[in-house]
Amino acid sequence: MQPDDDIPQNIFRILFLGDVMGEPGRKAVAALLPALKEELAADFVIVNGENIAGGRGITPKLAIGLMRAGAAVVTTGDHVWDQKEIMPWFAEEPRLLRPLNYPAGAPGKGFVVLETKKGKVGVINVQGRTFMKMILDNPFETIGPMVDEIRRETNVIFVDMHAETTSEKVALAHFLDGRVSAVVGTHTHVQTADERILPKGTAFLTDAGMCGPVHSCIGMDVEAAIARFTTLLPSRNHVARGDAQLSGVIIDVDALTGKALKIERVQRMCVDG
Repeated sequence: MQPDDDIPQNIFRILFLGDVMGEPGRKAVAALLPALKEELAADFVIVNGENIAGGRGITPKLAIGLMRAGAAVVTTGDHVWDQKEIMPWFAEEPRLLRPLNYPAGAPGKGFVVLETKKGKVGVINVQGRTFMKMILDNPFETIGPMVDEIRRETNVIFVDMHAETTSEKVALAHFLDGRVSAVVGTHTHVQTADERILPKGTAFLTDAGMCGPVHSCIGMDVEAAIARFTTLLPSRNHVARGDAQLSGVIIDVDALTGKALKIERVQRMCVDG
């Protein structure tokens, strides 16, 4: 998607980057995101940061780093609590989201509505349940009332669906078709090639992919991953090194109706050293 100096005022362009994986991922985001945001003329940037701290969780310092690089909102997923110091910070930073469908009493919120130059935009972070380690509240039952609430303020709504299975992501997208602007999946770290706009105007992609090391096993060291599969013995995973890649998606939304007009995948390389 090429930038356009004459983008109409009613077009709201959202850039979303998938799971940031450890040091290679966060270095790539810091190096490439500011220029990428300008290149694509993105009005709003969302980044999933749940693997930014060595592949497991996020810290306040690392979340701030993503925001300084250009992220307006940082979403998470099943590793959100892996770094304990993040828990109290949710009370201070509404732009850091945890999955909406955690039980009542969990720190933080799973949604935010922010004002921009082109109007308000809502972001919802929700987690699937199929094959996930932690069973949360039903995302379908949880997200419906929240979408209705946000639509009282804006029709532009982006959903990060952090889930394992394609079927659960596709089902949620169709469930929300016409009610939100986009549903984009995270968690598998592999960018899919099924971007499309659903019949009622919601943009969808099964998985945005990963911002992290290219020569890896979904971000982790290849040899360690092979050892786990071949020996079935425990081995310590660690984030791979080397060249990194940004993966994500950019979506044009009609700011008045909230319907998606265009969706395209994004990939950029960051050469190590």
